Amino acid sequence: MKIRSIETFRVRVPLKKPFKTALRTLTVSDSVIVKITDEEGRTGYGEAPPTHVITGDSLAGIEEAINGIIAPQCVGQSLLNRENLLHTINKAMVRNTSAKAAVDCAIYDLLAQHADMPLYQFLGGSTDSFDTDYTVSVNEPEEMAEDAKQFNQDGFSVQKIKVGTGAIEDDLKRIRAIREKTDCTLRLDANQGWTAKEAVYAISRMEDEGLNIELVEQPVKAHDIQGLKYVTDHTYTPIMADESVFSPQDAIRVLEMRAADLINIKLMKAGGIHQALIIAKLAEAYDIPCMTGSMIETKVGISAAAHFAASQRIITRYDFDAPLLLAEDIVGGGVQFDRARMTFSGTAGLGIESIKDDAVIGRGQA
Repeated sequence: MKIRSIETFRVRVPLKKPFKTALRTLTVSDSVIVKITDEEGRTGYGEAPPTHVITGDSLAGIEEAINGIIAPQCVGQSLLNRENLLHTINKAMVRNTSAKAAVDCAIYDLLAQHADMPLYQFLGGSTDSFDTDYTVSVNEPEEMAEDAKQFNQDGFSVQKIKVGTGAIEDDLKRIRAIREKTDCTLRLDANQGWTAKEAVYAISRMEDEGLNIELVEQPVKAHDIQGLKYVTDHTYTPIMADESVFSPQDAIRVLEMRAADLINIKLMKAGGIHQALIIAKLAEAYDIPCMTGSMIETKVGISAAAHFAASQRIITRYDFDAPLLLAEDIVGGGVQFDRARMTFSGTAGLGIESIKDDAVIGRGQA
């Protein structure tokens, strides 16, 4: 069961409306899709979106990392020798976590197909369904409130609200306006937009006003672990680390310092499922619950992340709305959505069947 070939191709899909955070604004989703074929003709899929302001990865960089560096070290290798194979991917180059993740996920897709099991069962099988949240982009308070109201009516009772741009008072106005329109569960994501003192001030104000925030994600800069701990220690609302945790080593630092109450594990930060599993087990050892989220990805990447999330008991929150933000679903098969509810088809592996040809804008191969 050796790897016969590794191919890449670019896809592009417009978003329904601009996606705005404290770090960037997107109107189009670009990604590199990886297709690995084994000697028996099975195919596995992975995805790597360019997220310059978080991972530092670009489309051209992802393609070169895969086709020029990672793939040549993997073609001809046995998938059944997965520990060494996945170690090779992780050590092939520093950083470049999105490229590593795409190849890693395609390999896990093939491994689960070989075992004739859906990937989430192959990895652990903790649950077979869950609800995702839905993201409200940063805009004027009135627009955000109307979006939140509509998403709640559409069946999304948990929403992630983007904040961290402009003055603290602007963010407070946004949350107040949303609370006037909906009583759904609200998670805030500041995307590194506050200082530690600003975060404590803003969160304390929300607590005092009874705005009922479930958690606040990455309030401070990714490198500011002391600041993250300061916020965690000085607020009642749970604080979640996102950009502060890419690797198992990052997770160890945050966990040992008790710098956060939760960790957001993303495959594109971790470098794929292999490393993400290590982070999940570390968090479980410290009894720190996790969320699994994503970048702006198609259903290829989201399917891999969802299968990983469903496999682990310590993962209790899910942020997989990215395919619902796209103007078109270009992927046949994969994880299934019924409004907020996400389920799996029962097909072995990821269950990816096809990708629309008209979404493909370029191809490559090692």
